[in-house]
Amino acid sequence: MKSIKLIILSISILFASTIFCQEKPKNIKLEDIWKYYKFMPKNISGMNSLSDGVHYTSIKNGSLVVYDYKSGDSATTLIYADKLIPSGTDKPIRLSSFTINKSGDKFLIPTKTESIYRHSSKSVFYVWDVKKQELDLLSTDKQRLADFSPTQDKVAFVRENNIYVKDLESGNETQITKDGKANSIINGTCDWVYEEEFGFTKGFYWSPQGNKIAFYRFDETKVKEFDLTFYGELYPREYKYKYPKAGESNSSVEIYVYNLETEETTKMDIGAETDQYIPRIKWTNDNNKLAIQRLNRRQNHLDILLADANNGKSKVIYREDNDYYIDITDDLTFLNGNKQFIISSEQNGFNHIYLYNMDGSLSKQLTSGNWDVTKVYGYDKIKKRVFYQCAKSSPLNRDIYYATLKGKNVAVATRPGTNDADFSTNYKYFIGRFSSSDHAPIISVNSSSGKLVRILEDNEEFMKMLQGYNLAEKEYFKISSPNFKLPDSSTVSLNSWRILPPDFDSTKKYPVLLTIYGGPGSQQVTNSWGYFNYFWYEMLAENGIIVISVDNRGTGGRGELFKKMTQKELGKYETLDYIEVAKYMGALPYVDKDKIAIFGWSYGGFMASNALFQGADYFNTGIAVAPVTNWRYYDNIYTERFMVKPQDNADGYDKNSPINHVKELKGNYLLIHGSADDNVHFQNSMDLITALVEADKQFDLMVYPNKNHGIYGGNTRFHLYTKMTNFLYEHLK
Repeated sequence: MKSIKLIILSISILFASTIFCQEKPKNIKLEDIWKYYKFMPKNISGMNSLSDGVHYTSIKNGSLVVYDYKSGDSATTLIYADKLIPSGTDKPIRLSSFTINKSGDKFLIPTKTESIYRHSSKSVFYVWDVKKQELDLLSTDKQRLADFSPTQDKVAFVRENNIYVKDLESGNETQITKDGKANSIINGTCDWVYEEEFGFTKGFYWSPQGNKIAFYRFDETKVKEFDLTFYGELYPREYKYKYPKAGESNSSVEIYVYNLETEETTKMDIGAETDQYIPRIKWTNDNNKLAIQRLNRRQNHLDILLADANNGKSKVIYREDNDYYIDITDDLTFLNGNKQFIISSEQNGFNHIYLYNMDGSLSKQLTSGNWDVTKVYGYDKIKKRVFYQCAKSSPLNRDIYYATLKGKNVAVATRPGTNDADFSTNYKYFIGRFSSSDHAPIISVNSSSGKLVRILEDNEEFMKMLQGYNLAEKEYFKISSPNFKLPDSSTVSLNSWRILPPDFDSTKKYPVLLTIYGGPGSQQVTNSWGYFNYFWYEMLAENGIIVISVDNRGTGGRGELFKKMTQKELGKYETLDYIEVAKYMGALPYVDKDKIAIFGWSYGGFMASNALFQGADYFNTGIAVAPVTNWRYYDNIYTERFMVKPQDNADGYDKNSPINHVKELKGNYLLIHGSADDNVHFQNSMDLITALVEADKQFDLMVYPNKNHGIYGGNTRFHLYTKMTNFLYEHLK
């Protein structure tokens, strides 16, 4: 009996010492997020399918290695890091991105890349010849958008608003446009507003046989200039560019085709109307047929024109009208010997895929249901099926399916969370990327049926590292209110998530931070990995703040009616929703209703300002970063898509802009902006400041000199988040 007691005592001591020696979970520090980037999971870069569809590339230790999709074996190394040495130097260039020709034996490698706007840049390009093992400079100065021809012996690029073609065999360079001029004429790329709102910068396209180039020509002369000031020198530098605000004149856009054999340029017929948009052009499978998408300025009528590249004559093969607006995508694909095409459309209330004949008649709707197709990956012409991503299982998830041309839909990847794919050129394999709210991205090779071939990166080491931190669970829930109505009078609930403090005690009272974006078609509440801001929210929760996010009416993933109900009233319904959310949270027994804050960036800054001002009885604190404060100040493509012209909707603009609600402010307001924001101009905050001062309202202000809409670079992000964190602690804790 005595020995048994001794054993029990020994076990107890051993257990106690084990507990005592266990490391206490660490709390997150802001430096870990924004200085040391501890919470960045692993990624794999340079992954591209080769034309054979059997192999793909990956950058490893600065070299470009070719792998077999099926076996995972390394087949060869196309580029060795130490071989990329330019003539006249002894130091190799760094391989971080590239484009490859069809044969896989020549590469275009950009270096010394200089950003222009959000998507655009210019670089010094080099051509790497695998067979010769030689690195050659593409051309003089910096170029933009360098692209191999289908014949593989030429490269087209843009320099100083003109298009050039370099013959790689002879070394000859041909300038095919000559009228390019800064802030006046643009050839082969696009103006600021097209880049920002239609999401592309490459404005020239090789024909299938490589003997023609279709290109955009923008005439910006009637667009008003906007000035940005850059500080740091004795005399600040002024930068001028064309920015069309709501209701103002746009660039005049024309489409041309240049014939390399005849050296002739032919203008395509896009109609007599000049106050319109050409958001996409694309070659069909016919070397002489160019598809041109034409959108009216109101953005609720779309035509697809089929133009003859030889004479410019065109005809309409597709028409679409919408009561609200039409979203432009890259989903248009021509197939079956140019007899048919597929396109996505919201014409039945949800975004789905349709098969049309070239005469404009509908052949078949390929997907259907009360869920949205969110991405079309492409068409497998051998097995005749369209691969796509969708929100079928839930607006929070993203699934992968394929549809046959007969309308049969088959699941490929439906693991709860966010599934994405990059398919091989022959659609036999895809590189899958999966993440969820509780697991960092998993990168894998899969067959086109969805069968796992192998894992490339599971981020398990990263996930084990996180176990050492005091993290709380991200919980999903819905918020209901009879005031959450749609135009058809139906009532909806709003998808939400929350992070409670790790040591949550339901008998205590906690402050709340509502983090939002809220713009048309956006989503913050998704089952996906959260990256940097997620760990900031976890840090705030560790410090006793409940963090929540809500997808208001007007956001995406739930069909057209839910998304487009804010039409002509941006800010109205979103503000009402956030006030209802604040009421809901304030009524919970563990929430301090007098300490509810709201935070947002860009559109989110617009909404955070609106909610704090108009919901002054429910929010005590707000942070607005780079906010739109008056929609009259923002660009016309985005703004008019949702608000029409201010000349036609003055009340919609004025009643819902925070600059006109400053008198209602009661709480603590932190306004932050980058002085060189080319997107949401600093003008928005400057004029809001004027209104706040005139209304005798106190507020806090932080300006980041020379920083754009992203407010980053050097120590900037750490400083920004320190500022916001301290502000929240001051007014919530």
